[in-house]
Amino acid sequence: QVQFAESGGGLVQPGGSLTLSCAASGTTLSIYTMGWYRQAPGKQRELVATLANDGETIYAGFVKGRFIVSRDHRKKEAYLQMNNLAPEDTAVYFCYARLETIWRDYWGQGTQVTVSP
Repeated sequence: QVQFAESGGGLVQPGGSLTLSCAASGTTLSIYTMGWYRQAPGKQRELVATLANDGETIYAGFVKGRFIVSRDHRKKEAYLQMNNLAPEDTAVYFCYARLETIWRDYWGQGTQVTVSP
C-alpha cells in the first residue's frame, strides 16, 4: 500500500500561485508515473498533469501552460507549480502514482485549493 504526504494547498487570490508537494512512501517498488488529479465539487475526478519515468509529460487542456509538474525520482516526490490560478481551479488536488511491476494506480487523500478574491 502506498501512502502519500501532500502539502501546499490553501486559499489564493485569482492570478496567484501555489506549489503542491507530494511524497510517496510505503512501497519498495519503483514509481513509473507520478502526478496530480483534481476533483471540483459536483464533478468527476480529472487528470491535471503526470510525468513518467521515460519523460512523457501529460497536461490537461485546461492547464494552458500555467502549471508545471516535476518529480524527484530518488525521493519519490512530485510537485505541481500552479501559476495564474483562476476560480475554476478550485478543487481538491490528489497526488497520483502508478507503480512499476504491478502497474497499479494510487491516489492520496487530497489537498484543498481554493481560488477566491
